[in-house]
Amino acid sequence: MLIGAHVSPAGGLPKAVERGVERGCESIQIFNQSPRMWKGRAYTGEEVAAFREALAASPVQAVVIHAIYLLNVASEDRDIRRKSLQSLTVSLRSGKAIGAVGVVLHPGSAKTGHTGAAIRRAAGAIREALAESEDCPLYLEDMAGAGGTLGRSFEELADLIEASGGERRLGVCLDSCHLLASGYDIRTRAGMDAVVGDFEQRVGIGRLGCLHLNDSVTPLGSNRDRHANIGEGELGPGGCAAFLSAPQFDDLPCVLETPGAGKAKGGPTREEVGLARKLRTRGLAARRRAARGARGARVRR
Repeated sequence: MLIGAHVSPAGGLPKAVERGVERGCESIQIFNQSPRMWKGRAYTGEEVAAFREALAASPVQAVVIHAIYLLNVASEDRDIRRKSLQSLTVSLRSGKAIGAVGVVLHPGSAKTGHTGAAIRRAAGAIREALAESEDCPLYLEDMAGAGGTLGRSFEELADLIEASGGERRLGVCLDSCHLLASGYDIRTRAGMDAVVGDFEQRVGIGRLGCLHLNDSVTPLGSNRDRHANIGEGELGPGGCAAFLSAPQFDDLPCVLETPGAGKAKGGPTREEVGLARKLRTRGLAARRRAARGARGARVRR
């Protein structure tokens, strides 16, 4: 697993790599444009070359782009949908340019409208964005479920993928906080295994391309998207370890999007990235002990 953090590219793309290295990251996630503005732009050749050079000289092995939160590809407002499509297309083209493993997208919101119609609107925009770009995968993120958001269940994610034509570049990013908030109990190893089995049956594990590790301020089924620092929320150290040690998650980029400490709330720290690695090691060790116990029980029988 490539554990890392969301970092800022302020000051130039190579700065994102530098900040990832400072935090001990093996993967980083960035916004490819200001999260407060609709208008994006393509990276220049010089920017791409400088970024790729910095990346090659670093221990960072995977880069993820997160589409900005303004986007709502499911909106009933045609102008919002148009701007969302334009921004998403730029993100996918930027992902190809810098060699990103994928672009993560919040699938949009039906607001108070009909979910089925919202899925069809979102699927139309997704199909067009994929058609207007090349190679870079698009990962739909599971959502906590508030405000009519799409992707609050594996069934909705599967419906979005099917409505989008089942394009091979279309996958999923699973967020630990969102899973718990939307009602998936991943606080134990057994619970995590059951949830992964459900995902495999309804969506397909081959569609999983990225992970977000966040603890949750709010409890199971709250439908509220409020990230907590690792081990300090409703998941706790045990739940985070269960998420990190799922065998199906091996080799995936796993990005922390936590608020950070103090008044500045500067995001994930080097210490927190290190804690995530320790919790993964702890979770893997627990799985090995459980497997040995199960084998011993079979021998005794």
